[in-house]
Amino acid sequence: MQKRKLGAAGPEVGAIGLGCMSFAGFFGTADDEVSLACLDAAVEAGIDFWDTSNIYGMGRSERVIGRYLAERKPDVVLASKVGIVPGPPRSFDNSEDHIRSELEASLERLGRSKLELYYIHRREAERPVEEVAETMGKLIQEGLIDAWGLSEIAPSTLRRAHAVVPVAAVQNEYSLWTRQPELGLIRTCEELGVAFIPFSPLARGMFGQAPVAPETFADTDFRKTNPRFTQPNFGHNEAQIAEFRSYCAAKGWTVSAAALAWVLEKGGHLIPIPGTRTAEHLREWLGALEIAFTGEERADIDRILPAGFAHGDRYGDHQIVGVERYC
Repeated sequence: MQKRKLGAAGPEVGAIGLGCMSFAGFFGTADDEVSLACLDAAVEAGIDFWDTSNIYGMGRSERVIGRYLAERKPDVVLASKVGIVPGPPRSFDNSEDHIRSELEASLERLGRSKLELYYIHRREAERPVEEVAETMGKLIQEGLIDAWGLSEIAPSTLRRAHAVVPVAAVQNEYSLWTRQPELGLIRTCEELGVAFIPFSPLARGMFGQAPVAPETFADTDFRKTNPRFTQPNFGHNEAQIAEFRSYCAAKGWTVSAAALAWVLEKGGHLIPIPGTRTAEHLREWLGALEIAFTGEERADIDRILPAGFAHGDRYGDHQIVGVERYC
């Protein structure tokens, strides 16, 4: 596994991380034993940067990871998140009291005395981000976390926060079908020495080997009401990605490996965290580190999947609350 640095002062981790949201059943029924086998495959592959959150299954994802850490004791770098209050109604809390109480609960579930990276999952718009940075700085000084980060933010927020307490990482959605971070965020992270962590780099399953089938989604599946997975948008998106799938097959690449390779070459400070709950899907990614696109191949991919090709927004109005819009 190739290594990349997790922020200017951070540790070196595998160039591909693991998003653990699926362990909580967001994209289909989860099984803890299957999730544990997935973590085995991650360790075997050298994937040593794992990402979770306090709200993934209301602690279920963290408990699965905590069980794995207790039983197998792997050497991994952990990231978790705080700031979303599920409700209903959903709200956001970046107060020091809330952050501290949720961190304590996360550490208990994980069986850890500290986290290597702790994100503000969504920014509380009414609270100055400078105040939040000061809170995170206290946690660093107290040895409860090694570093902090932000998720789904604008470049301007990153600059303000970083000026108070250096930010190690920013996590926003980025993939072949979600390109907004190219409009300033990836560049700002590079300028400041901040790692950029693309989540959903495989487009919530669209860049898997087999087409997804929205008609099979459970009512609890995040994609069930997502604009890109509902008709008529889904039909248009699947038709275009089918061409990319055929192109990858002709090249001898798995679809997920090619999609990840495209993300990885956008900068040495990018550490994508594709998510899955199965070892089988995880192993499909690993060829990404062996793909080096030629100029002709880059042009082919840009022709098949040009910037902005996706039909529908990446979130519905009911899902985008708390995400910073900056363009």
